[in-house]
Amino acid sequence: MSAIKLVIIGGVAAGASCAARARRLSESAHITLIERGPDVSFANCGLPYFIGGEIKQRDALAVQTPALLKATLNLEVRTSTEAVAIDRSGKRVQLSNLTTGHTEWIDYDKLVLAPGALPVRPALPGMDDPRIFTLRSLSDMDRIKAAAATAARVVVIGAGFIGLEMTEQLARLGKQVSLVELTKQVLPQLDAVLTGLLEDELRRQGVALILGDGIDGFSHAGGLTCRLKSGRTLEADLVVLSMGVRPDTALARDADLALHPSGHIRVNGFMQTSNPDIYAAGDAVAVEDFVSHEACAVPLGGPANRQGRLVADHIFRPTQTRPYPGALGTAIVRVFGVAAGITGWSEKRLQAAGRVYRSVLVNAHHHASYYPEAKLLLLKLLWAPDTGRILGAQVSGAAGVDKRLDVLATALAGELTIEDLAQLELAYAPPFGAAKDIVNLAGFAACNTRDGLVSPVEALPDDPHVQILDVRPPALVKSHPVPRREVINIPLGALRERCHELDRQRPVVTVCALGKTSYFAARILAQNGFQVRSLTGGIRAHYDPHTPIKPPTP
Repeated sequence: MSAIKLVIIGGVAAGASCAARARRLSESAHITLIERGPDVSFANCGLPYFIGGEIKQRDALAVQTPALLKATLNLEVRTSTEAVAIDRSGKRVQLSNLTTGHTEWIDYDKLVLAPGALPVRPALPGMDDPRIFTLRSLSDMDRIKAAAATAARVVVIGAGFIGLEMTEQLARLGKQVSLVELTKQVLPQLDAVLTGLLEDELRRQGVALILGDGIDGFSHAGGLTCRLKSGRTLEADLVVLSMGVRPDTALARDADLALHPSGHIRVNGFMQTSNPDIYAAGDAVAVEDFVSHEACAVPLGGPANRQGRLVADHIFRPTQTRPYPGALGTAIVRVFGVAAGITGWSEKRLQAAGRVYRSVLVNAHHHASYYPEAKLLLLKLLWAPDTGRILGAQVSGAAGVDKRLDVLATALAGELTIEDLAQLELAYAPPFGAAKDIVNLAGFAACNTRDGLVSPVEALPDDPHVQILDVRPPALVKSHPVPRREVINIPLGALRERCHELDRQRPVVTVCALGKTSYFAARILAQNGFQVRSLTGGIRAHYDPHTPIKPPTP
């Protein structure tokens, strides 16, 4: 096995990771790395940040060059070369040199497909305009950076992770940026309540945010005009399409390898395709979802790198290799001064799948509230009501988002429950965290919900029969009122003496800024015979991300 011929098609995340690991496991193997583009092993996740100037040196993104890979890993690297056919019975691959046009067949013992994904470019009128770009490679990056140098008006189509990164970086260059998203929220991968802070920040930074509208075509009589489905038009000097990706699996399809209905390559736990001598990894494959154990596609750099490493392990030491554990889809994005991310399943995904779940929203500071520069976090936790097992989580805020996402992703991977979250022992000192971290608080809130100590609601009811009780101080109620509803204001400290002002025959929903005080109020009212529910996450989560917050009294 150590002297095998290993051919890897695709030289970025999964392919380069596989090649490097393979060489460390076998000095005698002949390893050939095929890359269609001119660059190999580059940091594609960093492309937007070079365009915006945060990354100064282009060479910093070129993690390896063919010469360096030859010198350090003894790899045969062929760039600007496309694999055009696979002869499965003959165990060979046909290559075409895109510079010279020369074609040849090369043999393999093991073949790895890591072709990645292609940006979606819908067949819309005017799509041939050279001022319309997608971002996948260093060459794409160079073209966008050059075009941005003279552009004043930029339109970004799609407000997913890459669209938000491009919006931030182009605005950083002083461009007039319009961000268009077909759904009614940015970052559609998350639940809407977690994206309010991002949307508010985009507007504060001067980005024209157009939600619930999609691109319908382009015209270029003189300038470049973007026509939206609503009939609205936007003038642009530069357009960046960020409308998702599709798996680049034409080679696998032509080789008659099994594909998922989504078009992704089917693989087993060891990343083997329907032909056991052909592996596949990265954005082109469908892997098992960690939560549901169903097939899913996760086009992210971290999973791609780990899958590539696993492939090399299984080729050279199969009996010592554990299968791929499944994907969580953990992802994060920064938008100017705030960030948001997700791990596991969102509520809308659970609803679409018809799965039973419960959820809570909690707010807390990223470190001790009395320590300077404490920033608020919003965390949404979803769990299975029968087992308490965590199904997913989302976090947004101005600091500490990545830390909590990493804890929650680890909790998901360890199949922890809401009880486990409540009891996690996390690092605490005032500059770093709180004695009860927001992750602990989410566990507490979930356990309280499970145990019937509180009945949360995620929106205020329209029913006028329901009494809305705002337990904030009167000055805060006046300066930041609950939108579109009449409320009864009784501050928490006076509630025991004044609860007679409420109608015991009518249900009550308690409201505060963050959700904690309304929970305290709900416990008081419940034990005094009221039918009461509490607005989870407070008005800050649902209505006003920048409501001034005074930490609640313990």
